[in-house]
Amino acid sequence: MIVVQPVDFTTLTAACSELRTHWLPSRLEQVYQRDRYTIAIALRTLKTRGWLEVSWHPQAAHIGIGHPPPRTPDTFTFSQQLIHQLGGLALVGIEAIAPWERVIDLQFARRPGEEALYHLYVEVMGKYSNAILTEANNLIITAAHQVSQQQSSVRPIQTGQPYETPPKLTGPVPSLHESPTRWQERISLVPGAIKKQLLKSYSGLSAALVESMLLAANIAPDTNTDSLTPEDWQRLWQNWQLWLQTLEKGNFQPAWTPDGYTVMGWGGVTPAKDVQTLINEYYTGKLNQQLFTQLRHQLTQKLNNILGKLRNKAQTFSDRLQQSDQADDYRQKADLLMAHLHEWQAGMKTINLQDFETGEPVAIALQPDKNAVQNAQNLYKQHQKLKRARIAVEPLLQDVQTEIDYLEQVEAAISQIDNYQTAEDLQALEEIRDELIGQKYLEELDYRRRSNETTSINFRNYSTPNGFQVLIGRNNSQNDQLTFRVAGDYDLWFHAQEIPGSHVLLRLEPGAVPDNTDLQFVANLAAYYSRARQSDQVPVVYTEPKHVYKPKGAKPGIAIYKQERIIWGKPQLVELGV
Repeated sequence: MIVVQPVDFTTLTAACSELRTHWLPSRLEQVYQRDRYTIAIALRTLKTRGWLEVSWHPQAAHIGIGHPPPRTPDTFTFSQQLIHQLGGLALVGIEAIAPWERVIDLQFARRPGEEALYHLYVEVMGKYSNAILTEANNLIITAAHQVSQQQSSVRPIQTGQPYETPPKLTGPVPSLHESPTRWQERISLVPGAIKKQLLKSYSGLSAALVESMLLAANIAPDTNTDSLTPEDWQRLWQNWQLWLQTLEKGNFQPAWTPDGYTVMGWGGVTPAKDVQTLINEYYTGKLNQQLFTQLRHQLTQKLNNILGKLRNKAQTFSDRLQQSDQADDYRQKADLLMAHLHEWQAGMKTINLQDFETGEPVAIALQPDKNAVQNAQNLYKQHQKLKRARIAVEPLLQDVQTEIDYLEQVEAAISQIDNYQTAEDLQALEEIRDELIGQKYLEELDYRRRSNETTSINFRNYSTPNGFQVLIGRNNSQNDQLTFRVAGDYDLWFHAQEIPGSHVLLRLEPGAVPDNTDLQFVANLAAYYSRARQSDQVPVVYTEPKHVYKPKGAKPGIAIYKQERIIWGKPQLVELGV
């Protein structure tokens, strides 16, 4: 389970403060829905253009400036309804609907200074998050997630109904005007762990905020309120006041923490450029990681199922071929019987005859109701039947084996992309998924395909000891791209010998000659990015790209080569960083 830090009131306030500074007023030009939970709104100011991302994801709801959307077609109706109503209007307001509420009112008018014609309410409330468009009188036009009367009698959200704000906060809210004595009394009224007591005593706090506040005050979150010294209370009060002043003045300090992020600077390890960059990078990364984990599991399961069936089919064909190996035995027995017809006697069930070459006795089973010639003819028929079976089965086995080889190559590529680190990892997996859809192993309806753009060129990139560049394909599409489009006349092409794995390219300028350490380094990489990663030594072939061919009609990633040389790769040296 991927743990995601939710957007709390403080983070939302920081994000909206920046948005007001840089994006009011702005013109709405386009709306694109990325997925079930996220829309991107193209905004243009006099100075710049950007994409405001609004997400109602149950674990990662947020609002902020994000990346431009992909070029895949948008098939969602929510975004179409938004652009129909809001296209060309000005974003004139970004307001909280009430103090301490995590609901933002994006206000749209014909031009700055005029009354809002529409409101887009962005509710950042965990699993209840939503985005709701209303007209000026707050009648709901459309919602990202409609809630029926049966689902919620407290607060249904349906087209044509008035928009009702979420239930008001019941607990006390923090205030700069509260005295330190009253504040301390409220928190310590019932003794308990300071983190829990803070969260129980006030609305508007989150676990992440309280933990960072306590960390800044040098107090362990599970410290009992009875154990806090006057100095502890003083430090905590100072941080409490600093937090409230920051909310009022808007002087936030976005930074990365070891486990997530902060907009208060507390526990920050690396400062972030701004709140928008922080939110975009954090939630894009977390959602990509979630998508990556799900997609990798789905692809692995699907391949396991397909390969299991294909291997069973291959085994069946192999068994039939093994049976057909007995064809010559039947012919030999028939020949023996025809040569010794005089030894046959009526009613015989078995006859023992000497082999033509070895002289060893050969037992031949007979049908007692048939004579010797008829028995011999039956044996000849068995011989012919098994010969025909071999002719029919051999190409079938070859086809199945070719399919197994291809899917094992895909399987090897997935195994090399074992965890999410960058967006390129997810992209490489999506390319594998699209390839399997193209090869009819997956139903396109089950997935949303990427656009038919050219294959990405985010190859794995290394440098040899002497500084030569090494490029490695992450999947079959990239392997083909690397081998048949990127490779130059002077480069060298590497691949684990007869083992599924990545295509590896050593880039060389005219006249450049790699030495043995370079060749060994690249061979180690080719071995590491193959199915034989766990082996001590792996045979790796290398040749010039002009000697690498794609057989006619071959599936992605399949190549044949000639004039190759062999070098033994040591994958464990890559693990050790040698």
